[in-house]
Amino acid sequence: MDSVDLIPVFLKLAGLLVLLVGGGRVAEGKLHQLLAAGARVRVVAPEVGASIRAAAVVKIVETVETLESVEIAERCFVPADLDGVWLVVAAATPEVNRAVADAAEARRIFVNAVDDPANASAFLSGVVRRDGVTIAISTSGEAPALTALLREALDAVLPADLKAWVSHARDERVIWRRERVPIEQRKPLLLRSLNRLYPSTLDRPADSCGDTDTTRTRAIEDGDTRVPWLHAPEDSWL
Repeated sequence: MDSVDLIPVFLKLAGLLVLLVGGGRVAEGKLHQLLAAGARVRVVAPEVGASIRAAAVVKIVETVETLESVEIAERCFVPADLDGVWLVVAAATPEVNRAVADAAEARRIFVNAVDDPANASAFLSGVVRRDGVTIAISTSGEAPALTALLREALDAVLPADLKAWVSHARDERVIWRRERVPIEQRKPLLLRSLNRLYPSTLDRPADSCGDTDTTRTRAIEDGDTRVPWLHAPEDSWL
């Protein structure tokens, strides 16, 4: 099958039932991700590792509200396991993943087959979460190691004061919506507004030739650590 473009989607799984097929270490990692998202998880596998049992117990005793967060069934997968499920994570053998994918397709349920793109209709991405910002990277399941490297690289270049950016953008959006500012005008407005957070680079006079880029470079050389990148946001985002 020819490759097709994916549509990135962020799912709200809080309170929703997710089927996790598999009981090993890979499944354990996915279980932690799903529980962190607030999902209820049905774990199905002939053998379930002690770590998954421990994770389930910890989640159960945290609060009364999570008493039904994890359901464990030690047996082989059957199509009825898909009853009431919104999403499936298959972390088993390719043969089992294929059976899960076939049963889920018949019910129009998306399946994430871990390290098994042939049996997947959804791909969990490498994720950077910081200060209210979520960035997801996917290689369509074909190069997970590259996904991890890109995630680390993006995490390294995000500004240290990203929380201020998020707060500033949120406040500006309230004003724009109140004043009915068109969507297409908001990005340049935000860029100028964010740059005002760094007056040391923008307020310094240009050099004798009027070169403000040189001025910014000098600010960096002078040790101005408030500049998040080599250039101000207006240069980095265009």
